[in-house]
Amino acid sequence: MRLTLFVFWRRLLRDTRATAMLEFALSAPLLLSIGLFGAEAANRAITQMRVNQIAVLVADNASRVGENSLLGEVSIYESDINDIFIGADIQAGERFALLDNGRIILSSLEVLEESEDQQYIHWQRCMGDLDHPSSYGKEGDGEFSNMEGMGPPGEEIYAFRGEAVMFVEVAMTYQPIAVDLFDASQPIVAIAAFNVRNNRDLSGVKQRNANAPDPIANCGA
Repeated sequence: MRLTLFVFWRRLLRDTRATAMLEFALSAPLLLSIGLFGAEAANRAITQMRVNQIAVLVADNASRVGENSLLGEVSIYESDINDIFIGADIQAGERFALLDNGRIILSSLEVLEESEDQQYIHWQRCMGDLDHPSSYGKEGDGEFSNMEGMGPPGEEIYAFRGEAVMFVEVAMTYQPIAVDLFDASQPIVAIAAFNVRNNRDLSGVKQRNANAPDPIANCGA
């Protein structure tokens, strides 16, 4: 009996037919983990890039949009802003679901009419289901207090008198592929700003038809 066991173990130790399979079984969890981490990292980077692109797209479109009037100034309407937001959602793609998982905040940074260079947020519009207030101020900020501009501390953007800056902040909740490796509770945020490209009427956002007004994308809604 002992001899039989001895022969069995000796043959087993010499048998190398399953070596590759054994090595694969031992290394597979590590390889799969590395692959999953790489896929999540790539997906996160792509999401950040797309959020950045959306912020630039919205700021650029908001700086160009408007309708010429007989006075030579371009007016901006609530319907224009709604179209910009919906267009950004379409541009992002159905799988991205921007307005379901994120929020777009558009602010008009201007100089207070009674001052030389006092910055203030004349109006602000938002769209998206994500609960994310503006990181750089809300409508009316700067009207009764000093405001350096909009943007990260030390990198604020400011408007010149008689002009406006379309400042955009986009926040998006990251949707992981399989495992939340990057704390999806913290949204991905991007900002962008463009000077208004034309002689815009800075009196405010208007309605095309007062009897049938378009929805206002209020930030408090």
